[in-house]
Amino acid sequence: MKEDSYNTKLSLNQQPAGSQQMCRTIEEDALAVDHHVDMSSSTSDDLNLIPPLNFAIVDNGIFRSGFPDSANFSFLQTLKLTSIIYLCPEPYPEANTEFLKSDGIKLFQFGIESYKEPFVNIPGDTIREALRLVLDVRNHPVLIHCNRGKHRTGCLVGCLRKLQRWCLSSVFDEYQRFAAAKARVSDQSGECSVLHRIN
Repeated sequence: MKEDSYNTKLSLNQQPAGSQQMCRTIEEDALAVDHHVDMSSSTSDDLNLIPPLNFAIVDNGIFRSGFPDSANFSFLQTLKLTSIIYLCPEPYPEANTEFLKSDGIKLFQFGIESYKEPFVNIPGDTIREALRLVLDVRNHPVLIHCNRGKHRTGCLVGCLRKLQRWCLSSVFDEYQRFAAAKARVSDQSGECSVLHRIN
């Protein structure tokens, strides 16, 4: 498709006066985006589908992963994503932004800093806003990601699990599966405090 067939909008979610920017939204509206991927005429090279680091299905229409790169774009196309929730403050790379444009995917960016104790420092209003986007089926299929798909993504998914009435031990077990050796006791206690604040 041609560049001029897209209308790119950048908007900030409504917030009370004096509050910090919580979410940056980039919408890529394609005039006609064909989300159909025809695998029947593909060669073996075309079928080299590589998921991003720490990719998993969270629920119907909800996926999680680490930061996708160009090697993952073919795989992501098979998901027919409507939205991506990006939990890092760093700007989205140009190649990824072009991928979003070509596939008509909306990006919601929450600039959550990475700390040694990340969950303690995630504001409850930021998590609530991100959860609102995850729960809104108009954004599905949606991919949630941060850099490695571990701590920030794990916190948001953990909050979703609480809303789904998972017991805390199951929430922490899932978190540890993705955080692996980097899971820290402070992460879990911090996640627990975030989980309690979302009610």
